[in-house]
Amino acid sequence: MDEAGTRLLVVSNRLPAVLKKQEGEWRVIPGSGGLVSAMAPVLRDRGGTWVGWTGASNVTSDGQVDSLLTAYSRKAGYTLHPVDLNEEDIKGFYYGFANEVIWPLFHDFQSRCRFEPEYWRVYLDVNRKFAREVAAASTEKDYVWVHDYHLMHVAWMLKEQGLTRRMGFFLHIPFPPVDIFLKLPWRHKILQALMEYDLVGFQTHRDRRNFIQCVKIFDPQAKARGRGPVIHLSSGERTTRLGAFPISIDYSSFSKGASKTEVKEAAAEFHTALKERTIILGIDRLDYSKGIPQRFEAMRSLLTMYPELQGKVSLVQVVVPSREEVAEYKMLKEEIERLVGEINGQFTRPGYIPIHYQYRSLERKELLAYYRASSIALITPLRDGMNLVAKEYCACNSSRNGVLFLSEFAGAAAQLQNWAVLVNPHDVEGVAKSIYQAYAMDPAEKRKRMTKLRESIRKFDIFWWVDSFLQAAFERKLGDFPPMESVTYSGQAQSGV
Repeated sequence: MDEAGTRLLVVSNRLPAVLKKQEGEWRVIPGSGGLVSAMAPVLRDRGGTWVGWTGASNVTSDGQVDSLLTAYSRKAGYTLHPVDLNEEDIKGFYYGFANEVIWPLFHDFQSRCRFEPEYWRVYLDVNRKFAREVAAASTEKDYVWVHDYHLMHVAWMLKEQGLTRRMGFFLHIPFPPVDIFLKLPWRHKILQALMEYDLVGFQTHRDRRNFIQCVKIFDPQAKARGRGPVIHLSSGERTTRLGAFPISIDYSSFSKGASKTEVKEAAAEFHTALKERTIILGIDRLDYSKGIPQRFEAMRSLLTMYPELQGKVSLVQVVVPSREEVAEYKMLKEEIERLVGEINGQFTRPGYIPIHYQYRSLERKELLAYYRASSIALITPLRDGMNLVAKEYCACNSSRNGVLFLSEFAGAAAQLQNWAVLVNPHDVEGVAKSIYQAYAMDPAEKRKRMTKLRESIRKFDIFWWVDSFLQAAFERKLGDFPPMESVTYSGQAQSGV
């Protein structure tokens, strides 16, 4: 096949820039989160296309929005192709099926699920809308890479339209074991939809194994063949490749950024402001899967069990606002703030506060400075697909004197387990004991561990991840999509744009 003109299309729930109305005018706000930080460097200046929702309802006919997206596309180096969703779509698809069904179920919080039939119907309708936009924005030559649990049915919907595309899918969150997945009322249809992709990628081998076991429940004749990162799964008339591809970060960008003079100075100021204490750092999006209340209880246990550390260690916890419209997240925020006040009230002394809590997003320079200044990173989710904060912290720890604490239930543990300190976030006293041991850890041991962590993350960075996926899906690498001199954007859906 002639590959001339072949482009990479990334499809995700949201575009890497969201629209918000401020004082009656639309504004483009750069997106955040693991997918944006992972994929933006990949598409930058390569003339690819990113298909997704703008974060607002009924806006694609607005001329001002077209202009804003055009300007952002030129700056970003890739085309933004918006999918328009209405209020009903957003309520049933995003807040409903995605956040009240799949997210809690796949993170082992099935008691938080609401299996509303209407959510399922809207989810299918929205996936059909995305499929139409993918069809309009692509040709048969292009490679379509669909991301995450919101859009598991896009390949199925394209097939429904009688269209053929080369398609891969990557699941950024965990895939649950059989006993949990079987609670999903639409379990078989989800499996059938995922099998329509040429390649389905997971964060870990465990996630892939869970998927295979689920397929075999409904098709005892299903067979998995092969070994290693990519295998073949046959079920009925379909054979799909399944791969384990742990997502990563742009290691070089974080490492070099943390070495800049302005970041070093900001880190020094941050450390001085906390009176040269040992800084324990937690950075998380507001979510019940992140284990923030359990982390605070571990800090309480630390200061209770080892009173000699009072005045010597402080936890700096940054919580990035997320899904603030959802009542459950508001309740979580209230619980977090109650615990902060309670623990600080218990241990605060003149000149000493044990927990420094911030509910906001950090600018990049500030984020890198926090990473650089912290002696311990406490990454303790109750369940996580990967967790890129753990990798960012290591990349920024150029002095190699930091210690990474990592939950056993984070996907990153599979890659980093030999050199991180693995903990069970439910065992708050166990976490406290481990922190105490790390506080007294020999500096040579710290350097050895951090050196190994940094080497692993540097070797298996975001570009390795993309190359691995593209090679498995399409026998292509990132270098097959060379940088382009210019990129254009069209607010209207056009084939081949």
